Amino acid sequence: MPPTSRAGRSLRWLLWPVAALATLGLVGQASYSAFSSKTTNPGNNLAVGTVNLADDDAGSALLSLTNLKPASSGSRCLAVTSTGSLPSAVKLYTTDATVTRGLSSYVTLTVTQGTGGTFSSCTGFTPTSSGSVVFSGTLASLTSSATSYGSGLGSWAPTGKAAETRTFQVAYTVSGTTPDSAQGGTVAFDLVWEAQNS
Repeated sequence: MPPTSRAGRSLRWLLWPVAALATLGLVGQASYSAFSSKTTNPGNNLAVGTVNLADDDAGSALLSLTNLKPASSGSRCLAVTSTGSLPSAVKLYTTDATVTRGLSSYVTLTVTQGTGGTFSSCTGFTPTSSGSVVFSGTLASLTSSATSYGSGLGSWAPTGKAAETRTFQVAYTVSGTTPDSAQGGTVAFDLVWEAQNS
């Protein structure tokens, strides 16, 4: 039995939204169709380099001397190794100096840079061909003037391309004219080698 005109009109009103939605869906799908091209630069990675110094003292003081007297002298060596990957500059300075009876004014230190020798023995030590003397003067002068990296001493500049070792010979002499007033005097200080990248 054919639908009444009223029922037909209702059916047409129901079908119209469905047809409109179907058309919009087709248009929506068509709007996402497009040509495309891209290029990728893969594997980007950033890493910082290193600055690293170590010595062969095994935690022991380079100079641990007692019962010195006028004209006493000697030397000790320390091997310092740079294993950092960045070019750097190494400076020597002192920290935490304490002095009694003015003894530091009567002790002369000479610090020489070279190769060969170790903390246990200076046997085989050879000064570098140029710039080998890092410091020569009284201990009082060293501990008052070279107290930070900025005022530090030395010309060693590791390249960072491979491990590099320099040996530093520290020679001391107690002045033969040290006065009686310095008897029982002491000097304590830290020797610091510091590298900063250049």
